[in-house]
Amino acid sequence: MVAGAATMWPTMAETWTAVGSALASFMFVWAMIRQYCPYELRHFLEKHTHSIRTFFDPYIRVSIHEFNETRLNRSEAYAAVEAYLSKNSSNSAKRLKAKMGKDNKKLVLSMDEYEKTTDEFQGVKVWWVLTKAASSPRAMPMGYHPEPEKRYYKLTFHKRDREMITESYLEHVVKRGKEIRVKNRQRKLYTNDSSYKWSIHNKGTWTHIPFEHPATFESMAMEPEKKQEIMEDLLTFSQSRDFYARIGKAWKRGYLLYGPPGTGKSTMIAAMANLLEYNVYDLELTAVKDNTDLRKLLIETTSKSIIVIEDIDCSLDLTGQRKKKPEKSAEDKNEDGKNEVPVKEPKAESSSKVTLSGLLNFIDGLWSASGGERIIVFTTNFVEKLDPALIRRGRMDKHIELSYCSFEGFKVLAKNYLLLEDHPMFDSIKQLMEETKITPADVAENLMPKSAREDAEKCLSKLIQALEDAKKEAAEKKANEQLRMEDTKKDDSTSQDKQETEKPLI
Repeated sequence: MVAGAATMWPTMAETWTAVGSALASFMFVWAMIRQYCPYELRHFLEKHTHSIRTFFDPYIRVSIHEFNETRLNRSEAYAAVEAYLSKNSSNSAKRLKAKMGKDNKKLVLSMDEYEKTTDEFQGVKVWWVLTKAASSPRAMPMGYHPEPEKRYYKLTFHKRDREMITESYLEHVVKRGKEIRVKNRQRKLYTNDSSYKWSIHNKGTWTHIPFEHPATFESMAMEPEKKQEIMEDLLTFSQSRDFYARIGKAWKRGYLLYGPPGTGKSTMIAAMANLLEYNVYDLELTAVKDNTDLRKLLIETTSKSIIVIEDIDCSLDLTGQRKKKPEKSAEDKNEDGKNEVPVKEPKAESSSKVTLSGLLNFIDGLWSASGGERIIVFTTNFVEKLDPALIRRGRMDKHIELSYCSFEGFKVLAKNYLLLEDHPMFDSIKQLMEETKITPADVAENLMPKSAREDAEKCLSKLIQALEDAKKEAAEKKANEQLRMEDTKKDDSTSQDKQETEKPLI
C-alpha cells in the first residue's frame, strides 16, 4: 500500500503541474489577445463567451443600485433593501457594520461590503451580497474629483423561481423594509411657521423638533375599558389600508377630544402618536394666511402622521359666516326708523383668512386624499361652540370626552406617582371623588412629592385636603348661585308690582 501510494504521488503532482501550466498558458494567451487583438474581435469574443456562460448558468442576478444616474436622490428601493437586510441578516452574516440610529440611542447593524447572506421566502432560498463598482479609470481634468464607487445589492436566485421572486419576494422585501424604516425613524413634532416665505434657509412650510413625549395609554388617568376601546380603534385604523380602498374612502380618521381644561387632551394626543409611532403636526390656524396656504400645509404632511388643531373653538371665528347679523338697536335708528350709523361687524384679531369652508375641505375634501394613513385631531374645551358641520360623523369620526378624574383614573396616577396599588386612605378618596369634581392634572399635582420628606401618606393627605376644599368651594358656589337666583326673582317681582302700581287709572 505504501509503495502504491508512493507510486501514485508523483502522478498527482504531475497532474497539478500540468493544470498549473495549462492555466498559465491560457492566461498568457489571453493577455496577448487583449493586447494585440483588435477591439472589435475582442468584443465579439467576450460577448459570445458571456452568452454561452449565461446559457448554462442556472442562476439569475438582480442589481439594486444606491443612486440613480444623476446621483441626486438615494434609491427608495435600495434604502428598503438595506433596512430589510439589516433586520434579517444580523443573525446570519458574519461581517456587519454598525452605525448610530436616527435617535442616537442605539446601534443599527447592517451588512458589510462584499458580505454574503442568505434569505428564505416560501421555501425558496436566495442570496444577497453588498458590493460596489469602481468608477472607470480615465484622465480627469485639473481639480476634478473622481466619482465615488457605486454600491449596490445583488440578489441571486435560481431561474426556476423567477416568477415567485419577481412578483412576490421583491414586493415583500420593499414593503417590509419600508415598515422597518418607519419604525426606526426619529419621529418628529412639526409646527407651521407663518414667516416661512421670508426665510431663505427654510425649505418647507413646517419646522420640526424630535418628538420625545413619554405619554402612553398605560400612564393615562382613564378607565381601563375606555382606554382599551380607543387603542383598538387606533390600531384597527392603522391596519385598514385595504378596507378604505375597498369602500372608496381616503385613508384617514378624525378624532374630537373635548372636556374641561386639565383633563388630558394633549396627553391623549401624545399617547396616540406613541402607540402608532406617528409623527405629529401641530397646526396653528392663526398663522395660516388663507385657504390656499392651508392646502399647501396639508400636501406637505407625510403619511403615518397626526395633524392636530388644539382649542379649535379659539383658533378662528369659523362660524361667523353662519351667524345671523345682529339686529340694530333702537339707539341706532332715528325717529323714521332709518339707520343713522351703519353697523359694522367686528374684525377678527387674527389676520388669517381661513374660512370654515376651507377647513372642511382640508378635513375631507379632494385635497385630503393626497396622502394616506393620517389622523386629524381637534381639541376643545367647549364642544357646544363648534359648528355642527365641522364635527359631524365622517369628519370627526370618533368623539372622545375627557372629563374629571374618576377613582379608576386616580388609581392609575397613584401607581405612577407613588407606586401604590392600595392604601387605607383610598376609601376616603373614593368617597370624596364621588361627591366633587377634580381634574387629573390637579390630582397629579397633589400626588407628586415636592421633597424627599414627603412620603406616600403625606401626598395622599394633600389630595384629600384638596378634595375637601373643592367640595367646600362647590357647595359655596351652589349656595351663592341659589341666593342670586332668589334675588333675581325678588327683583323681577318688585319690578312687576311697581309697573302695576304705576298704571294710569281709566
